[in-house]
Amino acid sequence: MSFLPAPTQLSQDQLEAEEKLRAQKSYSTALVASRREPPPYGHRKGWIPRSLEDFGDGGAFPEIHVAQFPLEMGRKKKTSNALAVQVDAEGKIKYDAIARQGQGKDKVIFSKYTDLLPKEVLNEDAPGLQKPDEEAIQELTEKTRTALEKQVSQKIAAAMPVRAADKQAPAQYIRYTPSQQGVAFNSGAKQRVIRMVEMQKDPMEPPRFKINKKIPRGPPSPPAPVMHSPSRKMTVKEQQEWKIPPCISNWKNAKGYTIPLDKRLAADGRGLQTVHINENFAKLAEALYIADRKAREAVEMRAQVEKKMAQKEKEKKEEKLRELAQMARDRRAGIKSHGDKGGEDSEARERDEIRHDRRKERQHDRNISRAAPDKRSKLQRDQDRDVSELIALGKPNPRSSSEAQYDQRLFNQSKGMDSGFAGGEDETYNVYDQPFRSGRDMASNIYRPSKNIDKDAYADDLDSLMHNNRFAPDKEFSGADHGQRREGPVQFEEDPFGLDKFLEQAKQHGGSKRPSTSNRSKDDYHDKKRRKE
Repeated sequence: MSFLPAPTQLSQDQLEAEEKLRAQKSYSTALVASRREPPPYGHRKGWIPRSLEDFGDGGAFPEIHVAQFPLEMGRKKKTSNALAVQVDAEGKIKYDAIARQGQGKDKVIFSKYTDLLPKEVLNEDAPGLQKPDEEAIQELTEKTRTALEKQVSQKIAAAMPVRAADKQAPAQYIRYTPSQQGVAFNSGAKQRVIRMVEMQKDPMEPPRFKINKKIPRGPPSPPAPVMHSPSRKMTVKEQQEWKIPPCISNWKNAKGYTIPLDKRLAADGRGLQTVHINENFAKLAEALYIADRKAREAVEMRAQVEKKMAQKEKEKKEEKLRELAQMARDRRAGIKSHGDKGGEDSEARERDEIRHDRRKERQHDRNISRAAPDKRSKLQRDQDRDVSELIALGKPNPRSSSEAQYDQRLFNQSKGMDSGFAGGEDETYNVYDQPFRSGRDMASNIYRPSKNIDKDAYADDLDSLMHNNRFAPDKEFSGADHGQRREGPVQFEEDPFGLDKFLEQAKQHGGSKRPSTSNRSKDDYHDKKRRKE
């Protein structure tokens, strides 16, 4: 083959081999490729397809383990409501495009600072500031009236149960020249005239389309523009002041975070509030201290007074005993005492004793009123109470005894807390666990009448009424037989009035016309007697 000339026409295999060799050389030597194609198989190490040209006409490369989207297949389309940047005549960005989004093109929207400033009227004769003439007013009035009449007529027609057919529009005549000319077409005519008439609409036909769909309301008018002051750089102090700690709950921690104590206390807000103590607390403490001191002084003074009184009483008793002992010694020795002077001396001694006792009582009352005035008023109050008040207060039988009295219900309480709660059962409604004053003294003192209350009502017959047996069954009527005593119910004699004899006589005189009358009367009588028995 080396001696043969080179072929002018190459085969298909040779062409493909040369093409591959040329491609490899161009990929290895060229700095910039005019057309981006994926590298051949075996030379794709470290290569990642990024754009659509990297895939060529084929699909993804399985040996490259990255997410691949050939021809944008499988990629999620991102929808954005971002607007395109628009520039005004001066080259500044038109930010009012955001407020104008979804609005009509002719709607006036104020979004600039200059829109808030009043316009200066330079020329009063400007056409935009002039009033409309009469023709414009008339034309606008007629147009408004027509639109209102149309809306009202539509509302009335829709509300009527049967409506008339709508008026047809006038016929229209259309002249046209057909493209096919000749004797064989259009009956040899060069032009045609068509009469177009609106099709008659059936008034009873139901609507063909659903027109009751609720469409979303259009966007409202944009809010008034808020003019912000120019932004200024914040200082470190302002940044610290605007640093708001996060909300940290003292009860919930769903995520299980470990929160430092300083952060928890900062979120609690304890350092932000200052504690103010009311001055009344100091006044109250001082008043309590003074009252305690006064009470202690009063108790100490009362104890001293009682001690002195007891000492005086003891001295008086000792003096009296000493006098009695001296009198006894004198009487034993036969010496007449100075007190035995006769009846006058004894009467004077009695008067002195009475005077001494009364002075003692007055001193006792003065001591009580001076030491404990509330006790004196309480004693006097109990003395002046009525019987009903004493019963209501639980004091029906006040006994003057020297020994202290205690409420016996307070003793023998072995249940503890269960005594008032019925063993912890809330459903049982037992307000009182024991009866109030269940003894005999209470009933005898409250409900026993006085001795002479019945004598006022019945006078001297009370004893005879009490001893007389009024409801005894043995008491007989006057004129009755006292010798015969019955046992059991009352017994009647048969025919005590001689009615049978009278009926027999009437039967004899009357004959045998009505024989059943006397027998029926007799039977009635016996029935009545049986009923009485």
